[in-house]
Amino acid sequence: MRVLHVHSGNLYGGVETILVTLARQRDLCPQMESHFALCFEGRLSKELVANGARVYRLGKTRLRHPASVVRARRSLRDLLNREKFDLAVIHSAWSQAIFGSVFRSARLPLVFWFHNAAAGRNWLDRLGEKTAPDLALCNSDFTATSLRKRHLNVRTEVVYCPVAKEGSHSDTDRRATRAELETPEDATVIIQVSRMEHWKGHALHLQALSLISDLPDWRCWQVGGTQRAQEVKYLEQLKRLADRLKIADRVRFLNERSDVPRLLRAADIFCQPNTSPEPFGIALIEALYAGLPVVSTDLGGAREIVDDSCGILVLPHATAVANALNLLIENRAVRRRLGEAGPVRAVALTDVSSQMRQLQNCFLKVINGNGKTLGKNLVPLEVSEGRVKTR
Repeated sequence: MRVLHVHSGNLYGGVETILVTLARQRDLCPQMESHFALCFEGRLSKELVANGARVYRLGKTRLRHPASVVRARRSLRDLLNREKFDLAVIHSAWSQAIFGSVFRSARLPLVFWFHNAAAGRNWLDRLGEKTAPDLALCNSDFTATSLRKRHLNVRTEVVYCPVAKEGSHSDTDRRATRAELETPEDATVIIQVSRMEHWKGHALHLQALSLISDLPDWRCWQVGGTQRAQEVKYLEQLKRLADRLKIADRVRFLNERSDVPRLLRAADIFCQPNTSPEPFGIALIEALYAGLPVVSTDLGGAREIVDDSCGILVLPHATAVANALNLLIENRAVRRRLGEAGPVRAVALTDVSSQMRQLQNCFLKVINGNGKTLGKNLVPLEVSEGRVKTR
């Protein structure tokens, strides 16, 4: 089964992490051959190529430049004439609006993988909806619930994102990471890894930390780089806020990093207090894999990931976040118990082998439903309790 993923490629976040996972872990599901068509070159295209994926360039595309849209559509049409694919997957309303008509003309089955909840219908959504997908694939029950209010006639399925556990690190690695970041070995490190967007709760996090500034020996690592002009402005606001709250000397802004698993394993607590619902939360899963207790707000996809075995969900208020952090800083036994349960919880939800096979099953249903047949070696798989059985 040859699957073509079409995406912009100019940013890097959760969606891009999933695409790289599909490329990196392809041997776990060899019957699903993933290809990638991107409009922009950047970190995503580099990582896909580095992991041996087939990447096709469609050219820089901007809706405000109609000529670039025409060229990109022509490039995709030429690609579909040149290469044979069984299914196309788009990952945003932007891709649907630009390329949906090309897929329909080619009569290629189309899946829209929804990574964000449907908060409303803007002009881009309305433009994209002129080409309805054959399946709306959702990354959480929360996303699916919001989507069904808009796409009543599109079949919807939920598959949690495949997330792989990234190696292990020794105490020596932990000490080396802390030394690099000028962080004392005995400090309690609270880490947040996320895009520089307001709703990720960075400001709320800093406000909560200011309420526990009397507690000694904690440090905060804020990991995430700026990718757009508004994010640069937002980061500067956060740095000024840390100064005003008199905690700047205990907060490190580390920008974009390629060694996030190493940073997580050198930390003690993961905190991402979203102020708006997280559609899913790959960063939360990565923290659980790293054995960190998770503090987040009781909104959206976090409710499906974090339970009382592995973390604490609170209201999106500074006092509530501060109370949770205070508990985990002061009580190492609670911190250890929640952290030890994290990897088990992460595997149960997002085991990469199981989730990739669930994706394959969803794609097979779409292909077969569109009258296409594949080789007899491709059969549906039954996925149960993290294990996969051929049916």
